[in-house]
Amino acid sequence: MKILIIEDEIELAKDIMNYLSSEQYLCEWVTNYNNAIEKIFTHEYDCILLDLMLPGGNGISILETLKQQRKQEGVIIISAKNSLEDKIKGLKLGADDYLAKPFHQAELAARIESLIRRKQFDSNNIITQKELSIDIHSKTVTVNNQLVNLTKKEFDLLLFFIGNKNKVLSKSTLAEHLSGDFADMFDNHDFVYAHVKNLKRKLKESNCNDYLKTIYGTGYKWEQ
Repeated sequence: MKILIIEDEIELAKDIMNYLSSEQYLCEWVTNYNNAIEKIFTHEYDCILLDLMLPGGNGISILETLKQQRKQEGVIIISAKNSLEDKIKGLKLGADDYLAKPFHQAELAARIESLIRRKQFDSNNIITQKELSIDIHSKTVTVNNQLVNLTKKEFDLLLFFIGNKNKVLSKSTLAEHLSGDFADMFDNHDFVYAHVKNLKRKLKESNCNDYLKTIYGTGYKWEQ
Protein backbone atom coordinates (compact mmCIF):
# COMPACT_ATOMS: atom_id res chain seq x y z
CA MET A 1 0.00 0.00 0.00
CA LYS A 2 1.37 3.40 -0.99
CA ILE A 3 1.17 6.38 1.32
CA LEU A 4 2.05 9.99 0.45
CA ILE A 5 3.05 12.08 3.45
CA ILE A 6 2.70 15.83 2.90
CA GLU A 7 4.35 17.27 5.96
CA ASP A 8 6.97 20.00 6.50
CA GLU A 9 7.87 19.04 10.08
CA ILE A 10 10.94 16.94 9.34
CA GLU A 11 11.17 14.98 12.58
CA LEU A 12 7.46 14.18 12.59
CA ALA A 13 7.55 13.10 8.94
CA LYS A 14 10.54 10.84 9.61
CA ASP A 15 8.78 9.30 12.61
CA ILE A 16 5.67 8.65 10.50
CA MET A 17 7.72 7.15 7.67
CA ASN A 18 9.65 4.88 10.02
CA TYR A 19 6.54 3.67 11.78
CA LEU A 20 4.46 3.11 8.65
CA SER A 21 7.38 1.41 6.88
CA SER A 22 7.59 -1.01 9.81
CA GLU A 23 3.88 -1.66 9.20
CA GLN A 24 4.80 -2.60 5.60
CA TYR A 25 3.51 0.52 3.89
CA LEU A 26 5.48 2.05 1.02
CA CYS A 27 5.90 5.71 1.94
CA GLU A 28 6.81 8.82 -0.04
CA TRP A 29 7.31 12.21 1.57
CA VAL A 30 7.19 15.82 0.38
CA THR A 31 7.62 18.95 2.45
CA ASN A 32 6.01 21.73 0.44
CA TYR A 33 2.98 22.65 -1.65
CA ASN A 34 4.59 22.53 -5.11
CA ASN A 35 6.16 19.11 -4.64
CA ALA A 36 2.87 17.81 -3.27
CA ILE A 37 0.97 19.02 -6.34
CA GLU A 38 3.56 17.42 -8.62
CA LYS A 39 3.20 14.11 -6.78
CA ILE A 40 -0.57 13.95 -6.89
CA PHE A 41 -0.63 14.81 -10.61
CA THR A 42 1.87 12.10 -11.55
CA HIS A 43 1.24 9.25 -9.10
CA GLU A 44 -1.55 7.38 -7.38
CA TYR A 45 -1.67 6.49 -3.70
CA ASP A 46 -3.82 4.43 -1.40
CA CYS A 47 -3.81 7.16 1.21
CA ILE A 48 -2.52 10.74 1.55
CA LEU A 49 -1.56 12.25 4.90
CA LEU A 50 -2.06 15.98 4.50
CA ASP A 51 -0.76 18.77 6.69
CA LEU A 52 -2.68 22.03 6.33
CA MET A 53 0.16 24.50 6.85
CA LEU A 54 2.86 24.09 4.20
CA PRO A 55 5.60 26.21 2.62
CA GLY A 56 4.29 27.65 -0.65
CA GLY A 57 0.61 26.99 -0.06
CA ASN A 58 -1.87 25.24 2.17
CA GLY A 59 -3.31 21.79 2.46
CA ILE A 60 -6.86 22.92 1.77
CA SER A 61 -5.82 23.99 -1.75
CA ILE A 62 -4.22 20.58 -2.29
CA LEU A 63 -7.43 18.92 -1.15
CA GLU A 64 -9.44 21.07 -3.57
CA THR A 65 -7.06 20.08 -6.40
CA LEU A 66 -7.48 16.39 -5.57
CA LYS A 67 -11.24 16.68 -5.81
CA GLN A 68 -11.12 18.77 -9.01
CA GLN A 69 -8.98 16.06 -10.58
CA ARG A 70 -11.44 13.42 -9.32
CA LYS A 71 -8.60 11.57 -7.64
CA GLN A 72 -9.74 8.57 -5.60
CA GLU A 73 -7.07 8.60 -2.88
CA GLY A 74 -8.20 8.54 0.72
CA VAL A 75 -7.10 11.68 2.59
CA ILE A 76 -6.37 12.05 6.28
CA ILE A 77 -5.66 15.60 7.43
CA ILE A 78 -2.95 15.77 10.08
CA SER A 79 -2.77 19.22 11.54
CA ALA A 80 -1.98 21.28 14.61
CA LYS A 81 -4.92 23.49 13.61
CA ASN A 82 -7.41 21.75 15.81
CA SER A 83 -10.32 24.15 15.44
CA LEU A 84 -13.81 22.87 14.73
CA GLU A 85 -13.97 25.19 11.70
CA ASP A 86 -10.87 23.59 10.12
CA LYS A 87 -12.19 20.10 10.72
CA ILE A 88 -15.57 20.88 9.17
CA LYS A 89 -14.00 22.65 6.19
CA GLY A 90 -11.60 19.78 5.50
CA LEU A 91 -14.24 17.10 5.82
CA LYS A 92 -16.72 19.05 3.67
CA LEU A 93 -14.09 19.37 0.95
CA GLY A 94 -13.76 15.62 0.85
CA ALA A 95 -11.13 14.59 3.40
CA ASP A 96 -11.91 11.19 4.86
CA ASP A 97 -10.55 11.77 8.35
CA TYR A 98 -8.91 14.42 10.53
CA LEU A 99 -6.25 13.74 13.15
CA ALA A 100 -5.01 16.55 15.36
CA LYS A 101 -1.34 16.79 16.34
CA PRO A 102 0.16 15.45 18.47
CA PHE A 103 -1.02 11.91 17.88
CA HIS A 104 0.21 8.39 18.52
CA GLN A 105 1.65 6.63 15.49
CA ALA A 106 -0.36 3.53 16.30
CA GLU A 107 -3.59 5.55 16.10
CA LEU A 108 -2.53 7.01 12.76
CA ALA A 109 -1.75 3.53 11.41
CA ALA A 110 -5.12 2.25 12.63
CA ARG A 111 -6.93 5.10 10.89
CA ILE A 112 -5.02 4.49 7.64
CA GLU A 113 -5.89 0.80 7.74
CA SER A 114 -9.52 1.61 8.45
CA LEU A 115 -9.67 4.15 5.62
CA ILE A 116 -8.13 1.82 3.03
CA ARG A 117 -10.37 -1.01 4.17
CA ARG A 118 -13.44 1.22 3.89
CA LYS A 119 -12.61 2.66 0.47
CA GLN A 120 -11.27 -0.43 -1.25
CA PHE A 121 -12.84 -3.39 0.52
CA ASP A 122 -16.25 -2.21 1.75
CA SER A 123 -15.03 -1.97 5.36
CA ASN A 124 -14.23 -5.67 5.57
CA ASN A 125 -11.19 -7.01 7.43
CA ILE A 126 -11.55 -10.35 5.70
CA ILE A 127 -11.77 -10.49 1.92
CA THR A 128 -13.00 -13.74 0.44
CA GLN A 129 -13.35 -15.05 -3.06
CA LYS A 130 -14.59 -18.63 -2.97
CA GLU A 131 -11.67 -20.72 -1.65
CA LEU A 132 -9.40 -17.68 -1.16
CA SER A 133 -9.42 -15.64 2.06
CA ILE A 134 -7.28 -12.60 2.91
CA ASP A 135 -7.02 -11.17 6.42
CA ILE A 136 -5.99 -7.54 5.98
CA HIS A 137 -5.29 -6.99 9.66
CA SER A 138 -3.05 -10.01 10.22
CA LYS A 139 -1.74 -9.89 6.64
CA THR A 140 -2.34 -13.57 6.05
CA VAL A 141 -3.74 -15.48 3.09
CA THR A 142 -5.43 -18.87 3.13
CA VAL A 143 -6.77 -21.13 0.39
CA ASN A 144 -9.26 -23.71 1.55
CA ASN A 145 -8.25 -22.77 5.11
CA GLN A 146 -4.61 -23.60 4.42
CA LEU A 147 -2.06 -20.84 4.96
CA VAL A 148 -0.24 -19.52 1.88
CA ASN A 149 3.18 -18.07 2.62
CA LEU A 150 3.56 -14.86 0.63
CA THR A 151 6.30 -12.29 0.78
CA LYS A 152 5.41 -8.72 1.68
CA LYS A 153 5.43 -7.66 -1.97
CA GLU A 154 3.38 -10.67 -3.05
CA PHE A 155 0.79 -9.92 -0.37
CA ASP A 156 0.76 -6.25 -1.39
CA LEU A 157 0.35 -7.23 -5.04
CA LEU A 158 -2.53 -9.56 -4.21
CA LEU A 159 -4.35 -6.81 -2.30
CA PHE A 160 -3.71 -4.34 -5.12
CA PHE A 161 -5.12 -6.74 -7.70
CA ILE A 162 -8.22 -7.47 -5.64
CA GLY A 163 -8.72 -3.78 -4.85
CA ASN A 164 -8.74 -3.24 -8.62
CA LYS A 165 -10.53 -6.43 -9.62
CA ASN A 166 -11.64 -6.75 -13.24
CA LYS A 167 -9.33 -3.88 -14.25
CA VAL A 168 -6.28 -4.32 -16.44
CA LEU A 169 -3.22 -3.10 -14.56
CA SER A 170 -0.15 -2.27 -16.63
CA LYS A 171 3.33 -3.33 -15.61
CA SER A 172 4.28 0.32 -15.11
CA THR A 173 1.34 0.80 -12.74
CA LEU A 174 2.36 -2.29 -10.79
CA ALA A 175 6.01 -1.15 -10.75
CA GLU A 176 5.01 2.20 -9.31
CA HIS A 177 2.80 0.56 -6.72
CA LEU A 178 5.62 -1.72 -5.60
CA SER A 179 8.51 0.71 -5.77
CA GLY A 180 7.13 4.24 -5.75
CA ASP A 181 9.63 6.84 -6.93
CA PHE A 182 12.26 4.16 -7.53
CA ALA A 183 10.22 2.64 -10.38
CA ASP A 184 11.67 5.23 -12.77
CA MET A 185 15.19 4.07 -11.94
CA PHE A 186 14.70 0.58 -13.35
CA ASP A 187 15.59 -0.16 -16.98
CA ASN A 188 12.66 -2.53 -17.28
CA HIS A 189 9.81 -4.01 -15.30
CA ASP A 190 11.14 -7.55 -15.11
CA PHE A 191 10.88 -7.45 -11.32
CA VAL A 192 7.11 -7.03 -11.69
CA TYR A 193 6.97 -10.15 -13.84
CA ALA A 194 8.98 -12.05 -11.24
CA HIS A 195 6.70 -11.05 -8.35
CA VAL A 196 3.52 -11.80 -10.32
CA LYS A 197 4.92 -15.13 -11.49
CA ASN A 198 5.74 -16.14 -7.90
CA LEU A 199 2.33 -15.02 -6.66
CA LYS A 200 0.56 -17.02 -9.36
CA ARG A 201 2.70 -20.08 -8.64
CA LYS A 202 2.06 -20.01 -4.89
CA LEU A 203 -1.69 -19.62 -5.37
CA LYS A 204 -1.77 -22.42 -7.93
CA GLU A 205 0.23 -24.75 -5.68
CA SER A 206 -2.34 -24.06 -2.97
CA ASN A 207 -5.13 -25.15 -5.32
CA CYS A 208 -6.47 -21.65 -5.79
CA ASN A 209 -8.37 -21.00 -9.00
CA ASP A 210 -6.58 -18.99 -11.68
CA TYR A 211 -8.11 -15.56 -11.05
CA LEU A 212 -4.98 -13.62 -12.04
CA LYS A 213 -4.88 -13.37 -15.80
CA THR A 214 -2.06 -12.19 -18.04
CA ILE A 215 -3.23 -9.69 -20.62
CA TYR A 216 -0.54 -10.08 -23.23
CA GLY A 217 1.19 -6.88 -24.24
CA THR A 218 -0.70 -4.91 -21.61
CA GLY A 219 -0.46 -6.21 -18.05
CA TYR A 220 -2.53 -8.29 -15.66
CA LYS A 221 -6.11 -8.50 -14.46
CA TRP A 222 -7.72 -10.11 -11.41
CA GLU A 223 -11.02 -11.59 -12.50
CA GLN A 224 -13.98 -12.12 -10.22
